[in-house]
Amino acid sequence: MKIKSFSSENTQQLGFMVGKEAKPGDVICLIGSLGAGKTVFAQGFCRALEYEGRVTSPTFNIMNTYEGGRFPIYHFDLYRLENDLESIGYEDYFFGQGVSLVEWPEKAMEAIPEGAIWLEITAPPSDSDDYREIILL
Repeated sequence: MKIKSFSSENTQQLGFMVGKEAKPGDVICLIGSLGAGKTVFAQGFCRALEYEGRVTSPTFNIMNTYEGGRFPIYHFDLYRLENDLESIGYEDYFFGQGVSLVEWPEKAMEAIPEGAIWLEITAPPSDSDDYREIILL
């Protein structure tokens, strides 16, 4: 399934729709180049789970935890991952009481559980800098 997004707001809305269906134990993998809109998607996703704080890319932290909504959200960014995920105890998050959003999951394929949901966000050539295509893989 392919969805076209013409603005950051559209991408957030899609994240919101996916977030509304999320349940504890879900792992959502977000594939896309730098600046594709993965974190924008995550912002909408977190709003759907009633998290009201700021949602930013955890690029230098590897993971941000967002609490205060319906259940915890674990937002991973594996772009700068230098060790394996074992070093941060990823299993406690992937198989815990929250939902995991994973940017750059291809950096740790062996750790991604079966049944994970995969979305690819691309920015194909267009007249609009905000145009994106989001594909459910």
